[in-house]
Amino acid sequence: MALAALSVLPHVAIFPFMAKGHTIPLIQLVHHLRRRRLATVTFFTTPGNAAFVRDGLSGADDMAVVELAFPADVPGVPAGVESAEGLTSMASFVAFTGAVSLLQPQLEACLAAMEPPASLLVADAFLYWANASAARLGVPKVSFFGMSAFAQVMRELRNRHDACAVLRPGDVDGDGNPTTFTVPEFPHMKLTFEDLMAPFGDPSSIAPMVELDGKLGKAIEESRGLIINTFHALESPYIEFWNKSCGPKAWAVGPLCLSQPASASDDAARPPWMAWLDEKAATGRAVLYVALGTLAAIPEAQLKEVADGLERAEVDFIWAVRPENIDLGEGFEDRTKNRGLVVREWVDQPGILRHKSVKGFLSHCGWNSVLESVTAGVPLAVWPMQADQPFNARFVVEELKIAVRVQTSDGTMRGLVTSKEVSKVVRELMLGEVGAEAAKSIAELAKEAVSEGGSSWRAVEEMIRELTCAGKMTRQTRGRQDVQLP
Repeated sequence: MALAALSVLPHVAIFPFMAKGHTIPLIQLVHHLRRRRLATVTFFTTPGNAAFVRDGLSGADDMAVVELAFPADVPGVPAGVESAEGLTSMASFVAFTGAVSLLQPQLEACLAAMEPPASLLVADAFLYWANASAARLGVPKVSFFGMSAFAQVMRELRNRHDACAVLRPGDVDGDGNPTTFTVPEFPHMKLTFEDLMAPFGDPSSIAPMVELDGKLGKAIEESRGLIINTFHALESPYIEFWNKSCGPKAWAVGPLCLSQPASASDDAARPPWMAWLDEKAATGRAVLYVALGTLAAIPEAQLKEVADGLERAEVDFIWAVRPENIDLGEGFEDRTKNRGLVVREWVDQPGILRHKSVKGFLSHCGWNSVLESVTAGVPLAVWPMQADQPFNARFVVEELKIAVRVQTSDGTMRGLVTSKEVSKVVRELMLGEVGAEAAKSIAELAKEAVSEGGSSWRAVEEMIRELTCAGKMTRQTRGRQDVQLP
C-alpha cells in the first residue's frame, strides 16, 4: 500500500547540521516528502538559520519549523555565528561542532512534545549525539551524510585498512609522482596522501578532526540507516558495496536538487544575473560558471589569481564570489565587463547551471555542486580543497569522465593555483570536449531516478515505510514495558 493512501501520515523530524551545504539537501527532501504526501515534517534549526530555512521551504508552509536557541559564549566560536560559513579554520569548526551538541536537551524536549509523536528522526551525522536522544525517546533515527556513495566507501576503507599509516607526506615513486595506496576492494582506485589526509586541514587540526570523524562514523554505524544524496545509475558499485560490506543500509534518494521547486520566473522576480545569461544565450555565447563553495576561506591573493586566469582565458563567465567584499584586483571587473559578471550575493546555483548558455562549471567539487552540475548536464573543472572533495574529484574525473582537474603549484590542496593554470583548465573545459556528451547522458539518468517508478522514487517510499513501521513497533513495545513497571 502506498504511504500516500494512509489516513494518517508519518511525522518525520529533520535536523540538519548548521551549514548551508548540509541544510539545502534536507530542505529538498522536505519538498519531495510533501509533494508525494509521504509524511508531515517538523524541521529543526536555530534562530540565525531560520530565515534561510523558511525561504528554502517556501511553498511548503504547512511544514513546522522549530527554532532551538543556539548556545552563547562558547569558547572558540565567534560571537553571533550560528552557521559553519562564519568560521575561518578547522579548529573553530571543531569547537562549533561541540557547541551544536549543547542543543541536545532542547531537541529531546521538542521531540518528546511533538504531536503527533515523531515517527522518524533524520539527523545529520555531524549531530552524532542525536542517536542517544532518539534512543531515549524510542524514535528510530536515520543519518544523513551529504557525501557521495564513492566518498563514503573510500572513507570507510581508509579507516578499515589504516591507509593513512601507509602513506607519508611528500613520498614519491621512481617517476617523481606521489606514492599511492591501492584500495584492495577497488584495485583500480589509487589514493594519495593528499586524498586521505589533507581534507582534515592543516597539520595542527588533523588530530581533533580525526577524532570528530570517528564520532561521525559511530553515529552512522549505530543508526537505523543512512540517507545518501545520489542515485543507483550514478554510483551503483559503491552503493551495493556499502550495503553488503559496511552498513547500515544506505538509501539512495537523490539527486534531491531535482525535488526543489523552480524559482519564480516572472520578470519582476528574475534576478539580474539571469537576465545577463539570457543576453549571452541570445548571442550564442557559451558561459563558464565559477563558484568555489561557502565553507573554505580562500585567501584574497588566490582569488586574484583566479581573476587573472579568467581574464587570460578570454571566455565569458559568471562568478559567484565569496566573501562579498573581497578585492579581485584593480580594474578587473571593468576590464572584463563585456564578457564577465561578478555576483556578490547568494545565487540560485541550480538555476544558473540549468541555463542554456552555461556550458562549464569551475567548482570546489562539493557533492551538492557536483549533483547540481550533473543534473544540468554541465561538465566541470574541479578544484578540491577539503572534506570529501578530493574523493569527489577522483570520481568525476576518473570514473564519470565529465571533469578536468585543477592542479596546484606544489601538488597539495593548500598550494597556490596560478592564473596560468586557471586559464589553461578553463580553456580546456570551455573550448575542448571535456565530458559534454557523458554529462548529458548522466543528466537523463538522474531525471529517470527521481521520476515515478525510478530507483530514488522507490527508495524514499521504502525508507519511510520500513523505518516508521519499525518506530511504531518500538513505541508499542516500550509502552507495554512501561505498563508493567511497578
